[in-house]
Amino acid sequence: MIALPVVSKRPIAKITALEARIAEQEAVIGQLKAEVAHSRKIFDRASAAARIGVWECELNDCSLRWSDVVYDIFDLPRGSALDRGRTLECYPQATRDELETIRSKAIEDRTGFCLDAEIVTARGTRRWIRITASVECVDGEPVRIFGMKQDITAEKAATLRLRYMAEFDSLTGLANRSRFQALITGEPADGVEAFPAGAVMLIDLDRFKEVNDAFGHLVGDDCLKEVGRRLSLLGSRSECVARIGGDEFAVVFGPQTPRATIRRLGAAVVRLMRRPMPIGGRRVDIGASVGIAFSNGTIGDTLYCQADAALYAAKASGRGTVSVFDGRLSIESRARLT
Repeated sequence: MIALPVVSKRPIAKITALEARIAEQEAVIGQLKAEVAHSRKIFDRASAAARIGVWECELNDCSLRWSDVVYDIFDLPRGSALDRGRTLECYPQATRDELETIRSKAIEDRTGFCLDAEIVTARGTRRWIRITASVECVDGEPVRIFGMKQDITAEKAATLRLRYMAEFDSLTGLANRSRFQALITGEPADGVEAFPAGAVMLIDLDRFKEVNDAFGHLVGDDCLKEVGRRLSLLGSRSECVARIGGDEFAVVFGPQTPRATIRRLGAAVVRLMRRPMPIGGRRVDIGASVGIAFSNGTIGDTLYCQADAALYAAKASGRGTVSVFDGRLSIESRARLT
């Protein structure tokens, strides 16, 4: 009888323990992968909801990589080939030039940038996006630029609505008193260009109170809208047409407008307001008085007060007339105040 060699159970036990450890580690790895996938899904959902995508561009060959949200913002098929030159065509030329300038400076300075820009997508849709970027360096040398692109179209629209509400009259669509004041003081609000006012024309409606009393405020509002429409015809020859009070309007002219032209426009306003207004099946007859003040270095409240003094003189002379401020009116105005 041949004796068989005795096989030690220790190596088998080691293999079994090793397999158990491997299985345990695989389970941990699987769990980690599931957690990463879940986190990625949450990130993708959050990015899609916020319309924020990530991008990067290799500086050696300008190759691009985008996340799905960026493709969606530009209305391009997800995963389609990207060409930086064609991508830049989505931006207006002025924005493209600005983007290239600040991008080059960021790479040179090893920093980053942030830019709000309007684009025209592959489907012809206009959108506003916010681009943020940082430069990545290896051994001190820039190798890629990366960042985020966010669709801020809704944010821009809300900002424009708020600005419109702050600067324009909701009834007539003309500029409001705030925008008018910003123009004549030379300290404009956002989006209002500063310039020295050459003249201010104030227009006050005659017999408007009688219209409100006789027909009600709805007809009065329609009347004010028609006045605004008629005055807007002066827009191309003025810097601003505004409604600054209940039935008081103003026109601001730049210094380049000849004084004779402004006087003629004042007379034209009086003629325009004399025309009957067909409103709600009724014929509404009103009129207007006009006061004009030319700037001789005066701005802001001083110029406004001079135009107001001229307007008072126009109404005192029998309404439906144009009066231009002079020194005599200033004396009379101070006397009334006293």
